[in-house]
Amino acid sequence: MKKSIDTIKMLGIEAINKANSGHPGIVLGAAPMAYTLFTRHLVVNPQVDKWINRDRFVLAAGHGSALLYSLLHLSGFDLNIDDLRNFRQVDSITPGHPESHLTPGVDVATGPLGQGLAAAVGLALAETHLAARYNTKKYPLYDHYTYVLCGDGDLQEGVTQEAISLAGHWKLNKLIVLFDSNDVQLDNMVNVAQSENIADRFKAANWNYLFVKDGNDIEAIDQAIIKAKKSNKPTLIEVKTIIGDGTTKQGTPAVHGAPLGSDIETVRKMLEWNYKPFEVPSEVYKDFEVNVKQRGIKKYQQWLKMYQGLCKENPALAKELDDAVYGNFNFNPQDFRDLKPIKPQATRISSGAILDRLSNIIPGLIGGSADLSGSTKAKGADGVYSAENRLGRNLAYGVREFAMAAINNGICLHRGLIPFASGFFVFADYMKPAIRLSSLMEIPAIYILSHDSIAVGEDGPTHQPIEQLAMLRSQPNLNVFRPADFNETLGAYHMALQSKHTPSVILITRQDLPKLEHSNVELVKKGAYQVYGQEDNNHVVLLATGSEVSMAIAVAKKLEHDKKIKVKVVSMPCWELFEQQDAKYKQRLLEPLALIASIELGTTFGWERYTSNSGLNFGINTFGQSGPFQDVLEYFSFNVEKIVNVINKKMQVL
Repeated sequence: MKKSIDTIKMLGIEAINKANSGHPGIVLGAAPMAYTLFTRHLVVNPQVDKWINRDRFVLAAGHGSALLYSLLHLSGFDLNIDDLRNFRQVDSITPGHPESHLTPGVDVATGPLGQGLAAAVGLALAETHLAARYNTKKYPLYDHYTYVLCGDGDLQEGVTQEAISLAGHWKLNKLIVLFDSNDVQLDNMVNVAQSENIADRFKAANWNYLFVKDGNDIEAIDQAIIKAKKSNKPTLIEVKTIIGDGTTKQGTPAVHGAPLGSDIETVRKMLEWNYKPFEVPSEVYKDFEVNVKQRGIKKYQQWLKMYQGLCKENPALAKELDDAVYGNFNFNPQDFRDLKPIKPQATRISSGAILDRLSNIIPGLIGGSADLSGSTKAKGADGVYSAENRLGRNLAYGVREFAMAAINNGICLHRGLIPFASGFFVFADYMKPAIRLSSLMEIPAIYILSHDSIAVGEDGPTHQPIEQLAMLRSQPNLNVFRPADFNETLGAYHMALQSKHTPSVILITRQDLPKLEHSNVELVKKGAYQVYGQEDNNHVVLLATGSEVSMAIAVAKKLEHDKKIKVKVVSMPCWELFEQQDAKYKQRLLEPLALIASIELGTTFGWERYTSNSGLNFGINTFGQSGPFQDVLEYFSFNVEKIVNVINKKMQVL
């Protein structure tokens, strides 16, 4: 046991020293508790690393990645010694902070502190819902735990307070958090920055709290985890550790985030470690082979027999489970034709109707809003999820946008469910760090954000998004949809639900929009397409999104009627999908000899990509105003007449 723990420590700090970069403090301080968890409790099968009923382990303190990689290697995951040697190197599978899409055995990408714990709440929630839906008395296919290793920094982040509150409220008793409580952070001792009582904080949030006074006491840690498993609440186990244990700088901020350098010899001497760098004693491999790998394989085989029994006795339920896990469902846009409005309708209303219908088609569709379902029209089916109604698919997040988005990630990472999170678009600022991780982890999480422009009106500039569109469009691997009517909203959902590795944001309006004569569900997949005018030889090409597409068509008609200027209107519901089209398609839409102008109720930042320096960009580059939305638009002279006049003047000098 001691040699195994020492091996974890040495592999971690050797990888850090070789990279000349990393965080050795947590490796040396938390190795005993991590070893205890992996060898005595964590149920995983390295041969089937995506097994749906494996325990999930989230290293919320992602800077301790060298600790995690050492454990994964020893446990038999597809991560070899050379991968440890390549720690923090370009194009390796052992990056500076864990990335779930990159490294076998990593369940959640972590590093931005706080998000790991919040995502773990999503993982734990998913387990309870899927267990309620698919478990039978004879075949309990979902019964795994979600474990977290976090530090002081995680608990200082606001998102964890949001997540802790929800986990306690939902009584997610299979969520067990190991708190590496070492009283040290990067700048100072922890007590310089905080003085609250952690135990009371968690107890107040309806958590079970346990304390282990010695982080090297394997038996005490083991007993605490055993006790936590019996709780009817989520559990925080505070484990007192010594950061950088065994170094000359142990217990100080200096050992948190810098390689040990020559101080590694101090650790070698203390541990009486006489092996070469990256050498693993055979008995250590055997320890992990027996107590992690083989134990996990045995559990997997037992589970597989249960699954096979379900397939034989209840094939319909087994098929539903398979379809949920692999994302198989029948979404035919033609089945939504009866929902098409016959009069102007806000896209939030269209979205709500589509979402309700989808909930009947897709049993794994689950989600909610940040206390805004009445406004965004986005809520799940089967009642509100709670400890009493695990089958509920409507997640009442309360006013907790950041945790909502991070929990959304956890649900998505779990597999078996398709999650969505909803709120006002302006508060995407609160959600952005989690949306960024959705993109980085390459997961198809869905975000439904309403009240998408200054047409919010009376609530004023604090609630009117301006720069948020440009912010999200600048993010890699994110599809941002701004549909112009029911058809495009349906097309946006169709694309979002087909996506496998890219998250989607669907932006919807508060105000009513007319049904467009030539909007097209199928062409949303192109990202942009013609909705008005002739195909080529136009004087002007107008590019617009969302609520401004109908305005662009009105502008085009007036230019043609009053000024005899030929105009084509292109709806661009998704820039990112348009960028994936071939050059021929792009050139056909964006005629090189025409004046290109964009019309969008947000910052014009970024539109130069399509309009070039010689084009025109109509938008809002300042904060908005409070008032009826028509008055707000007039205040900014954002109307057909003004746009027509500016374009006409431009055409006269070309």
